[in-house]
Amino acid sequence: MRKQPAFWAALQISRGIFNALPHRSALALGAFLGSVVERHSPKRVAKARARCARILGVTEEEAVEIIRDTYRNFGRSLVEFVRLPKMAGELEALVELKGEAHLREAFERGHGVIFLSAHMGNWEYGAALLARHGFPMNAIGADYRDPRFTKAFQELRENAGVKHVGKGLDLKAAISCLRKGEVLAVMLDQDAREAGLVSPFLGVPASTPIGPIKMARKFGSPVVPVHVVRQRDGIHLTMTIEPPLEGKDGAPFGEDPQHAVDSCNERISSWIRENPAQWLWMYPRWATTTGDR
Repeated sequence: MRKQPAFWAALQISRGIFNALPHRSALALGAFLGSVVERHSPKRVAKARARCARILGVTEEEAVEIIRDTYRNFGRSLVEFVRLPKMAGELEALVELKGEAHLREAFERGHGVIFLSAHMGNWEYGAALLARHGFPMNAIGADYRDPRFTKAFQELRENAGVKHVGKGLDLKAAISCLRKGEVLAVMLDQDAREAGLVSPFLGVPASTPIGPIKMARKFGSPVVPVHVVRQRDGIHLTMTIEPPLEGKDGAPFGEDPQHAVDSCNERISSWIRENPAQWLWMYPRWATTTGDR
């Protein structure tokens, strides 16, 4: 770990600005900054456009529009995250929640719940809203090169009622929250490299994390698909919670790992196809299987 003083100073300044603005103005600034980053990242943008066009089978012009909106959405999401503690009391007005009964039924089984999600829309606001509804939420977060960033982002979540679990599936913490019957959110749309199981993701083989599947089988924890997407106004969000995934031929979910991973990737892929501009095409999801970096 090493400190990054310039980035840290920029974060402190931007936090002050974003929190001082009205919510709508702050998100508009975030979208603008996302566009600025796009204009100054030609190599990354070119790869994202090519990746999007190839995987979705869209035209070059369509890919340009999708990636442009992706950066704008990413900028909004970062601003929302920074403002999370400030906006926690207003989440009911910002996030439309669908399917809460699916979560409650799974939660009441008493074996913990694994939330299957992806890096799209703004998961952070959805998790904080569920915490306000009384669900014990745990989210796996990244560890950054500068530990100050890791601590700052952890505090943002925890100030909104969401507990932090270290990236890489900090096994002890993840198991602990499931044993206590809590909710563990996992993002299964990242490359697992050699440790993963290869499964179609948007129709293309991708190395997929298997750890959450193993935990679901071991503890009998329902795997509940959930995604959050941004509405057309750029301000409001819709969080949709789906029924728990089922195992093959009536068997417990996770008993057949390949079927379980395929099911997870199918759900995530369907969300991305419905809202392609809200997923992070900048990330090399298929690096291990196709060499796309």
